[in-house]
This record gives sequence, structure tokens and C-alpha cells, in this order.
Amino acid sequence: MSYNNTYHRKNNGCCCDEAKDPDAAGIAADCKAEAEDTRERRCDDFSDPICINAKKIYDSCRERNCVTDSRVYLTADNQQLVEDAINVKLKKAEIIWVYTDIEPLLYNSGYYSVDIKFFIDVTLEVFTGLCAPEEIHGLTTYDKRIVLYGSEGRTKTFTSTLEPGEEIEKVWKSTNLPTVTIEAVDPIALGAKLVDKDCCCESCAAIPQNICSCYGGEFVTDSDARQVQVSFGLFTIAKIEREVSLLVDAVDFCIPESVCSAATDDDPCGLFNTIRFPIDEFYPPASENDNDNPYCEGKGCGCRG
Repeated sequence: MSYNNTYHRKNNGCCCDEAKDPDAAGIAADCKAEAEDTRERRCDDFSDPICINAKKIYDSCRERNCVTDSRVYLTADNQQLVEDAINVKLKKAEIIWVYTDIEPLLYNSGYYSVDIKFFIDVTLEVFTGLCAPEEIHGLTTYDKRIVLYGSEGRTKTFTSTLEPGEEIEKVWKSTNLPTVTIEAVDPIALGAKLVDKDCCCESCAAIPQNICSCYGGEFVTDSDARQVQVSFGLFTIAKIEREVSLLVDAVDFCIPESVCSAATDDDPCGLFNTIRFPIDEFYPPASENDNDNPYCEGKGCGCRG
């Protein structure tokens, strides 16, 4: 265990600098006692494998999607700005929720189809003249379907902490479907454009009310309304998991090795002074693969050689 580098663990003991730290003797004694406790615990409590419950990943996949011309839904006030706009710019995109639905795949035992719907908040800069652009927010969605292997299970799981209430019928009749986890980074904003009319119109009914309420009003979904369409890049990882019991070799408990430190009223700069100077923020590092860049021909700007 390390207390701000006042001592260091070495095997089953520790080394402290008593000359520099007036509390070093007490810390050294605590360190020695803790090391002995750790040695005994690892010999006794963790001498045999232990059984734990964990979520096992049965299947996973990663994907990169370039989404183009996705309609942005706007409230009435923001829609009016778009009606008068001469140009729009996509400033940022951020995922606010991902809805998933899983169903067994017919005639292919153990496989499941997973429907995924991304709800993405977009930040737009709307230009209505020579003045500075006005920043507004809108919502766009993206749907995809994938197939993953999740094995089969016929059991039902009941826990002592579950209070189903009115949901008891749903719990009673539920099947042991695996769970789906979606990991994603915020989309890369690629571009936006104005479209005067579109023959197709997606109903806002597909957007949950709790998401619509984040924007302070109903979305305009008229097909003859002027639209903003955006393009963005999306990186995702999908995993299908089941809770299983595993026999594992354990070394010890996960005991934190660092001590919480905080600035005090008497020394507000104490914590700040421990932070490493962010050199990379001032001087971004160059890519290590510049020579592999297909746009680099010989020597030139941005290419080493």
C-alpha cells in the first residue's frame, strides 16, 4: 500500500524513510502488520479456488457506421430558425440513450437478433444572415440490427432484493433471455445540410416521451417542413452476456492501494501542485505511423522521412 510515496511495499514488508517523515515509525509499524495479515489471508482464505457469479460474454462484435442524411427533429421555435436559415453547420453530436430489443432467432438455436436504436443529440449552428450563427439543439436517430450468439437457458432467476409489485406477471412469465450491452463513443460530426422538402416522414411517435421532454416541446414532423439532415460516424461494440457461476483462482481482496488526497482550506493549492503539467495539451504528439499514411508521398508536411 502506498501513502503518497511515504513508504513502498516490498514483498511482505515495506521500507520507510524515518528521517524525512516524523510519522514514518507509525506508518512502518502499520505497514508491517498489514503485510503479515495479507500473507496469512492469502495462505488461508485464498488457498483454494472460489465460486463467483459473473456476467460471461458469449458473443460480441464491433462496427463502424457512416450515417448520411439523417433527419434532425426540431422543436417549433428551432424549426422557425431553420425555415429562415441560409446555411447550417453540425458542431457536435452526443449519444443520449440507446434502446435495445432482443429476440430469439427462428430456426437457429442459440442465436438472437438485436435491434438497436440510437438517440443522438446534435448541436447545430444556424446562419440566418451576416450576424453570428445561433446555436440550437435537435434530435436524430439511427437504427441497426445485428445477430449474436447467446446460448440457451430455461431457468428463471429470483432474488431476495426484487420487489416486482405490479410487474409480477411480467417477471413470472419472463424467459431467461441474455442481456445486451452496447458501448459507443460519441459520434464524429461529419456535416449538415438544408433540405427544402422530403417525400418521406418518420413519425415522432417512435421517440419516447421522456426523451422528447428534454427539448421542452413537441418535435415538428411535417413532411413539407424544411429539414436539416446530418452525417456522422459511429463506432460501437455490442456484447451479449449471461450471468453464470464460475470457479476462479483468487489472489486477494481488491483492497485500494492509494490514499485519498484532497486540498484543504489551509493549503488549497496542495492538490493542484501534485498534478502533472499537461505537456501533450500544448504540444500534441505526432502520429507514430506517419510513414504509413497513403497521402504521404516521400517527404512533406505531416510526413516523416
